[in-house]
Amino acid sequence: MKPLFLAKYLFLFLLFTILSHEAYSAYILIPMDESQRNHLKAYGITYWVLDSKAEAYWLLNYRGGSFAFEQNPVFEKECKTRDVSYEIISNGEFAKIRTDISQPDVNMETIKLEKAPKIAVYTPDFNSHGERINPWDDAVTLVLTYAEIPYDKIYDREVMEGKLAQYDWLHLHHEDFTGQYGKFYKSFGMQTWYRENQRLQEELAHSLGFDKVSQLKLAVVKNIREFVGGGGFMFAMCSATDSYDIALAADGVDICAEMFDGDPQDPDAQSKLDYSKCFAFKDFTLVTNPMEYEFSNIDHRDRNVVPERDYFTLFTFSAKWDPIPTMLTQDHTTTVKGFMGQTTAFDKNYIKSNVLILGENKALGEARYIHGEFGYGTWTFYGGHDPEDYRHYVTDPDTDLSLHPNSPGYRLILNNVLFPAAEKKERKT
Repeated sequence: MKPLFLAKYLFLFLLFTILSHEAYSAYILIPMDESQRNHLKAYGITYWVLDSKAEAYWLLNYRGGSFAFEQNPVFEKECKTRDVSYEIISNGEFAKIRTDISQPDVNMETIKLEKAPKIAVYTPDFNSHGERINPWDDAVTLVLTYAEIPYDKIYDREVMEGKLAQYDWLHLHHEDFTGQYGKFYKSFGMQTWYRENQRLQEELAHSLGFDKVSQLKLAVVKNIREFVGGGGFMFAMCSATDSYDIALAADGVDICAEMFDGDPQDPDAQSKLDYSKCFAFKDFTLVTNPMEYEFSNIDHRDRNVVPERDYFTLFTFSAKWDPIPTMLTQDHTTTVKGFMGQTTAFDKNYIKSNVLILGENKALGEARYIHGEFGYGTWTFYGGHDPEDYRHYVTDPDTDLSLHPNSPGYRLILNNVLFPAAEKKERKT
């Protein structure tokens, strides 16, 4: 075969190969509108694809915030195994979707997801009998487990040993960072689980060199603040939201009554609070009565609403100009059922002006879902305990998420889990 003919043959062969790939390659589209059978597991599929070192795309505001990634038999089989609705579309069809999304008059955007974030959940360990220290579940660990998204459990010792640096995203379990044990004393102070929890917390604090649990929690809070400031992503629900900021504001001030730390609280504690140290809140007033199940007036308790009418509305943001809040509010509905918790909602009178409200009940004057920046990182606070259990009491059984695969409230949690996977340039504000 002559060299010139051979070169021409190889060129035509390569051209045919490239054109064939373009013609026949395909994408898996995971729709996130009402057609999706299992919204929650769809996030797990997308995380799994990223963890397999493949790229994925988040199509903001397109069919409920759909996901897409290159088709291959392994990915397709996993969608079938997890019962996640999917569609096979050609490369050309996916290109057209992206072109339509890119139009300046369309409130949509394509976000490339690059890397599966490494996830940590700050949660108490188990006692010597293998039982949970606190007799309640946690919405985030429930949904991560159901969606099959891997995570590590860490607690005070790991935080104090600097292990937060190993993670991209941190969830704060329903913790009381003020050192008052959730202010459960009146209702549960004589219960075995409460007394065992207090004993273990005090033992842990002493082993780490602190005289009081409140001092250890303050040190933990400061370490988490450094994690966020250095570029970490922090998400908190229920009492871990307001008690986190209260601990920061009360740095160096004893706000714990005698039954919590062995000595009286500072009678002038309120006047010594420093709100400038808080992430989200300002000008709040502490609830100093140790028998009252409340930390402060941040929690909007004056809620004249019946459960059947308790909803909050998600804000609509510009996907092209505000991709971060748009990612955090992706859902197949803009109206989400409300749900109670030790901290249910945030009184808007005590939210700092630079905080972004993502979801609110305007009629009640309360925010349910808020977000902000600190240093190079971000934080998100979500009020309430369990999006699918309106009043989740202590000792209630764990929620079975197989009964709620399309939960809008749980989707908001998973938006936060995938948010750190976004291409870095998309996260700039």
